[in-house]
Order: sequence, then C-alpha cells, then structure tokens
Amino acid sequence: MPRLTDTRIRSLKSTGKRYVEWDANGLGVRVGTSGKKSFVYTYREGPKVRWMTLGNYPALSLADAREKHGKALAARDKGLSPADAELEAKREAREAPTVTQLAEYYIEHYAKRQKKSWEEDERQLRKDVIPKLGHLKAHSVRRRDIIELVEDIADRGAPVTANRTLAVISRMFNFAVEREILEATPAAGIKRVHKEQGRQRVLSEEEIRRFWTNLSGTQMTEGVRLALQLMLVTAQRRAEVTEATWDEFDLSAAWWTIPATRAKNGLAHRVPLSDLALGLLDRVKALSGDSPYLFPSPRGNGPITVRALTRAVDRNIETLGVADFTPHDLRRTVASHMAGLRIPRLVISKILNHVEPGITAIYDRHTYDDEKREALDRWANRLGEISGGH
Repeated sequence: MPRLTDTRIRSLKSTGKRYVEWDANGLGVRVGTSGKKSFVYTYREGPKVRWMTLGNYPALSLADAREKHGKALAARDKGLSPADAELEAKREAREAPTVTQLAEYYIEHYAKRQKKSWEEDERQLRKDVIPKLGHLKAHSVRRRDIIELVEDIADRGAPVTANRTLAVISRMFNFAVEREILEATPAAGIKRVHKEQGRQRVLSEEEIRRFWTNLSGTQMTEGVRLALQLMLVTAQRRAEVTEATWDEFDLSAAWWTIPATRAKNGLAHRVPLSDLALGLLDRVKALSGDSPYLFPSPRGNGPITVRALTRAVDRNIETLGVADFTPHDLRRTVASHMAGLRIPRLVISKILNHVEPGITAIYDRHTYDDEKREALDRWANRLGEISGGH
C-alpha cells in the first residue's frame, strides 16, 4: 500500500543524518543531511542491493517518480537491470532529443555544475525558449528559428533580455556539440540584436542618503533591506551577500572570509567588518534564527537569490527616491566614493576582490588586510555622515 503523498514528502525534515521514507515495492524518498530530497528505488541483483536515484523532489513530481518506478519494475520483470534500462533510454533521448530535453540536460549536466547563476539560465530557457522551440527536435532547429525568437523578445521592448537569451541558447547548443549530441550548432554566427554599454551608474551622496533613509518605508522584507545595506557597507557582490553563511564570519575578530567556491573569481577573500557592518549583522542574526544562511529564503531550505533584491528595488524605486538604480550599482558606488576619499586604487581593488593582471601581481603576496580595514572603516564613517547617522 503506497504511503507517500506530496503532503507527507513536504513535511519531511533534515535530522542531520540521511534517511529514507519508504513507499512500496522499493520506492522511497531519501532525505539528505541538508534536507535535499530525492526519489530512490532499491532492488536486488543476486546477493547485492542496488540503489537507483530517480530524480530530485520537487523537480521530479511524485506522479512522475511513480511512473519511472513503474518502468524500473517492468525492466526487472523482463530480467533487465533497471539502471541499464534507464541508461539505454537516456542514450536514445540524447540521440534525438527535443529542445526541451536538451535544455533539461544542459541545466543538469552543465549549468548547475559550472555556473553559480544557473537558475538564470533555467529561467530564460523556460520563459522564452521552451514555449516556442521546445517541441522541435534539437537537430532540426534552424538559425532562422533562433533569430525570430530573439527578435520577438527585442520587439516587446526587452533588447537586453534578447541578448541574454541568445547567449544561453548559444551555450546550450555549444554544449550539445561538445557532448556529441549534435553535429553542429544552429546558433553559430548569430549576432546580438542590441549593442550594450556597461553600466556606469554611481549614486551621488544625496542619492545614497535617500536610499539609506527611505529603505525603512519600502514594502521590502527586513532581510532584503539589510542585504542591500550590507552590500553598500562592504562593497561585496550581490550573490556573495545573499548566499553568505554564518560559518564564514568571525564576528569577534570582525572578519568575513568568502570561500573560493563562492567568490566570482574563484579566489578566497577576506573582508574586514566595520562597526557599522557588525551592527547590521547583529540585526541579521536576530532575523535568521538557527538558519545556516544570513538571508534564508522563505520558500525553501536555501538562501534568497539576487533576483529577490532586484525585484524588491524595482517594486520600490519610487519610495527609494533614486531613479535608474539597480542593486549592482551599490558596489560601483562604494568604489567611486572610496576613490573620492583618496583611498588608493590598489586597496579598492583588493576590497572588490578583483584579479590583477601582470607579473607583479603574481609575486605580490601581501594581504593588504590592514589597508582594507582602514579603508572600509573610513567608508563606514563617511556613510554615517551622509546618512545622518541612521
């Protein structure tokens, strides 16, 4: 008798150890130490017990898991190994996948493994690519199909989105060629529909004052407000702030160490914490409770995303009183105003964790910790003066 339901699966919590909640005929849900859930099927081959992962929940629904489980049982009835049968099915799908199947394969086997921003690739593919091209066999997609798709996006008033969508389509088809799923990419040689210029937006002191003081009147969650303020105080990247975990912080020594696995350039980075930053972190701790994340998502076990910050700013732009502004502008703003305080560009670069070119950088192993702390303390003091001590 089946025991699993969606309600039951959603209620399963992490206990600190892996465990399985069983359904019937070897089907179960395995709950990892982080709370991640996946459907599994266990069966015997001779004296050995085999485990087969069917997929992660909720990306794989309970109904679809039962369908895959049924196929595995059918393979067993035929005397076949379920794992071998699934591999054969995957091989056949790779030989002639639809765009939808290729997109899912790309997300699972490339984007999630190689890109911190893989969710953005997935969003773009599901929003614009799959609805229009998803039913086509990947090998039948023509250059004209892709050109029409990105031109339609541009025509609706989103030329930058059109460029981003073209970029992810190109990556997906290049990946298919590398994996020998396709012989050639139909996206080759397609030019961007819009010429972009890098943003140069820097908030003035008056805009910084309005931003800081008006945050309290916005319809944002307190966590999002604090994340935005922490960006402005520390000059760190959006994802480095939103995905931060408490084990990265030594509050007694006033240090934040961003590990190489989370830093955009792959280099571990030590960020000195000013008194202003420590005060913000005290407020963050009161909100985050026992979560390992500073800014836990209200809809899952992970942290909030950078898109949460962008959406919050977009929805509250009038209340903030700062026009043409995005969260990413905060980092550029800090760097510009630090330069105005006569802080050396090298020290600013170290705070931003930029990679320095040239042979000198290879031999320069000075940490610049003292210089970074002095600079961030000076910036915090100046920020307090600009905001009126708020």
